Amino acid sequence: MELGLHEEEAVGKVYDARLIQRLWPFLRPYRGLLIAALLLVPVRAVLESVPGILIGVALNSLSLGAAADAASSETVGGMLARIPGVTALTSPPDGFSVIAWLALLFGIFTLLSLGLEFARMLAMAWLGQSGMRDLRSLLFDHVQRLPMSFFDRYPVGRLVTRLTNDIETVSEMFTGGVVALIGDLLLMAFFACMLFWVDPRLAAVAMGVVPFLAVAATIFRWKVRQAFREVRIKIARLNTHLQETISGMKVVQLFAREARNLADFEETNSSHRDSWFRSIRYDALLSSSVELATNLTIALILWYGGNAVLGRSLEIGVLFVFVDWMRRFFRPMQDLSARYSVMQSSMASCERVFELLDVEPESSNDAPTRLAEFRGEVEFDSVSFAYGEETVLDDVSFRISPGERVAIVGPTGAGKTTILKLLIRLYEPQRGSIRIDGVDIRELSRRELRTHLAYVPQDVFLFTGDLKYNISLGRPDISDAQVGEAAAVVHADHVVHRLPNGYGQQVLERGLNFSAGERQLLSFARALAQQPQILLLDEATANVDTQTEALIQDALHQLLQGKTSIVVAHRLSTIQDVDRIFVMHHGRIQETGTHETLLAERGLYWRLYQLQYAGADAA
Repeated sequence: MELGLHEEEAVGKVYDARLIQRLWPFLRPYRGLLIAALLLVPVRAVLESVPGILIGVALNSLSLGAAADAASSETVGGMLARIPGVTALTSPPDGFSVIAWLALLFGIFTLLSLGLEFARMLAMAWLGQSGMRDLRSLLFDHVQRLPMSFFDRYPVGRLVTRLTNDIETVSEMFTGGVVALIGDLLLMAFFACMLFWVDPRLAAVAMGVVPFLAVAATIFRWKVRQAFREVRIKIARLNTHLQETISGMKVVQLFAREARNLADFEETNSSHRDSWFRSIRYDALLSSSVELATNLTIALILWYGGNAVLGRSLEIGVLFVFVDWMRRFFRPMQDLSARYSVMQSSMASCERVFELLDVEPESSNDAPTRLAEFRGEVEFDSVSFAYGEETVLDDVSFRISPGERVAIVGPTGAGKTTILKLLIRLYEPQRGSIRIDGVDIRELSRRELRTHLAYVPQDVFLFTGDLKYNISLGRPDISDAQVGEAAAVVHADHVVHRLPNGYGQQVLERGLNFSAGERQLLSFARALAQQPQILLLDEATANVDTQTEALIQDALHQLLQGKTSIVVAHRLSTIQDVDRIFVMHHGRIQETGTHETLLAERGLYWRLYQLQYAGADAA
């Protein structure tokens, strides 16, 4: 599946059943928390209704005077008494006055509501974070198994966003999205039913403005979708600008682009601010509409209910209950914009995460072949390969005997490094086959193949950690003695010994506290510690000074005895003692031979040699 280049700009639906269905397997192990949170919703509704009832009963008690202490049924009043359990609850036990008992109940129910809300939020947070932890682990494992061609076209920043921000946004669906939205809807339905149960006439008056509010919410939904899409587009552009500037900071400073970059950033930043203002404007409009509707409804209740109270057809406590419950009825509408934005953002993030999961990983054999003895014979048989439409290798064939040392040279773009990448199965050839010890490498698992090969790239990457970890890569079968021996062979121990913490020295991000040459020496030690049968060197001495290069050449000359090695080199001085040299040009092997024979032929290799050393010899 090919990911779109502008998926960051996608908005997503507020609810997508297909995505929820795909998300459910990650939540199923924690479904008990989800069920518990949903079961707490009706309990929460009951607890929220009680404070208004208690104050209503207290107002009735005060309006009846001291005689109310003698008869709790009179205190409750006819309409409030219709609510099941109210009379029994508000009847004070011996030794308590009505007001004192109601105050005590009010405190108890307030504490219960707080405890219930704490438990609900904790359950939802645990559900979301646990499910998303499993999803993040699966996604991380999936990314590690994607083909290298995927990483060639997909920015690293977006991958990091998928694994962090997008999954975190999906988790918000449970803490402040779908479950909270369901709870709000059930709460509104509960209070509406209770209002009609207590007094249908007053409830009908109170619900008079709800249809107009529903129309306003529908308009808001359409408007906020457009505003939210615009915000997502501007955020994507802002992130792209930041990533490019920080990654290319050296170029920015060397070419004095700071002022121009700042002007471009301010333009993008201002555009992002304006988009947010438009989004907030709709949010504020909805909030104001709900607040206006709430106040108009309360005004209607007070007008109609107040006349009823004066006419003694309605208790003052019932009037207060209506005002309190109407506020609680409208309160979820105040959060509608937040719930809507969370759901929309979560669905968009969820879709992007599953799009990444749908990318086909590297194929693996169900029953891979295992080599009884790994001798190190390498054979390319009519191999052709292209990056997209650009052909890099065209019908390449050669054979390397076990223990033979071979170099590959040629101009830039000839396909030298591609041969190494195909051999280690970072890419798959479009035509032809590659065999090791007579077995097609596609019949071997990548793990089996790569345990016998070591690849030293030109651009060395060091992980955050100590030097020992960077040499052994955390393999438990590589001892401290093997790490020290590998470092000593390539003379990397000189780098280690001058450090205050030795092999425990911490490596900064990308190894920035080491020079390019030092990183190269450490990469040699890393490769040798793996004890490979085949060693692949891709311009491995390009960043090493002349003195260090001489030390490495001496070490490699002894170490490569008995090991198959393929060296890609631009410095022809580093390969003069290899067994054979392949000269690549336009994706084909044009010449083959030793250093002396190729110079004698006065062909492409001779011209490359003249370009590098003729000027130095003349001087």
